[in-house]
Amino acid sequence: MTSDIDLHVGKRLRRRRRLLGLTQQSLAEEVGIRFQQIQKYECGANRVSAARLFELSEALSVPIQYFYEGLSEQEHSDGDVDTGVIAPDVLSKKETMDLVRAYYSMGEGPRKHLLDLAKSLETKSKPGLRLVAQ
Repeated sequence: MTSDIDLHVGKRLRRRRRLLGLTQQSLAEEVGIRFQQIQKYECGANRVSAARLFELSEALSVPIQYFYEGLSEQEHSDGDVDTGVIAPDVLSKKETMDLVRAYYSMGEGPRKHLLDLAKSLETKSKPGLRLVAQ
């Protein structure tokens, strides 16, 4: 039976794997399991054991607590989209990861200009919208 915690850990696992540009296959090989197991972890169908979570944290270069970050806020959130806060799962979307990779592949000058442009567009389109740090 899937719990909210299993789902949260799976989402965080997927987010970090995608951020690093890893496939399920490559991550699975790194920790010595089949890619189907990674799929099951990511969708929350299978619970990640403590030992496996340690191996995954090492493979993904994050502390174990990374997988639990934002869990208590999620439990207390009412899911209201009009609060001006972008949902935390926006970082697990492929489009967001592609944008982040493209951004960091630029030089410092172009990154600053792009950030300034994005900020100027942000204030014109939706004042008060902010991303919750995780």
